Amino acid sequence: MTVGRCFMLVRPGSRYARTMRGQDPWMTPDPLGEALHFLRMSGAFYCRSELSEPWGLGMPRMEDCLWFHVVTSGRCLLDVEGMPPRFLVPGEFALVPHGLGHTLSSDVEAGENAPIVYDLPHDYISDRYAVVRHGGEGAETTLVCGAVRLDHPSAAQLIRSLPPVIVVESASGPNLSWMNSTLGLVADEARYLRPGGEAVITRLSDILVIQALRYWIEHDPAAQSGWLGALQDPGIGPALALVHRNPEKPWTVASLAAEVAMSRSAFSAGFTALVGESPMKYLARWRMQNAHDQLCSGNITVAELARTSGYRSEAAFSRAFKRTMGVSPGSVRKRTELSLVS
Repeated sequence: MTVGRCFMLVRPGSRYARTMRGQDPWMTPDPLGEALHFLRMSGAFYCRSELSEPWGLGMPRMEDCLWFHVVTSGRCLLDVEGMPPRFLVPGEFALVPHGLGHTLSSDVEAGENAPIVYDLPHDYISDRYAVVRHGGEGAETTLVCGAVRLDHPSAAQLIRSLPPVIVVESASGPNLSWMNSTLGLVADEARYLRPGGEAVITRLSDILVIQALRYWIEHDPAAQSGWLGALQDPGIGPALALVHRNPEKPWTVASLAAEVAMSRSAFSAGFTALVGESPMKYLARWRMQNAHDQLCSGNITVAELARTSGYRSEAAFSRAFKRTMGVSPGSVRKRTELSLVS
């Protein structure tokens, strides 16, 4: 299954082709596929819910997280604020990308006073995986739900591009055999939770999230504009990939344009039209997002980060960081150190 609808030929002797030599083998001439590959997913919460009608579950708002839901047996009503409610059945995979609070229930009435899922008793199988049993005496439904955090700086760009809800129906096309088989494995593991089953379910869920994002990118016209559209553009996409891989280089509009064999004016205009900001503004923001990500890892000093971000002095880097991120790099560093100690 290819990512996107853009196929780009790279001349063996071109500058862009030369940058590919010696790189990670996953770094391909497909900038969109590369961006998806580097999304770092960390599960904040995974839950297998064994429910019987009438039942309702409130999913709280979780900033910077993406909720997903799989019905392995029965059915449930998904109600996201601002969107029409819809039933989910086995063979469908739902994403709520913006961490919006929403409700899952057996019907509209049961959803009106649904308790927050965190407030219900849980049987914890591991530190991130729990089983919830809830409801009345009626028909049974089994769900696998999770909240996933995407930690790479590109994730924020991707999430902003997504609609409030994505539902992938396995019966909607012949290219979704991957979904049928993966959902079948999730359902099997949820039904018979064997040793290590929670690890299998979390890994399969992560795969489903990425596959659902790929499917939406391929089939929704909205994915052909903005940042996602820019990644698929044969000229702008490779330039974005260069910035993402090498933010420390002293890029200019002229040097980026030369790398992708475009005139400076055409490149600048095309980049701004697709991405929504100038190449240099995007570069500055990407550097600071990447720097923030590295500071949160706790493995680099501010001075080292200034150098690897392309700044000649720590003071200049700190000013740029605070201007873009709203906080000083030192405060992020201290907060990270405190969290690691605690």
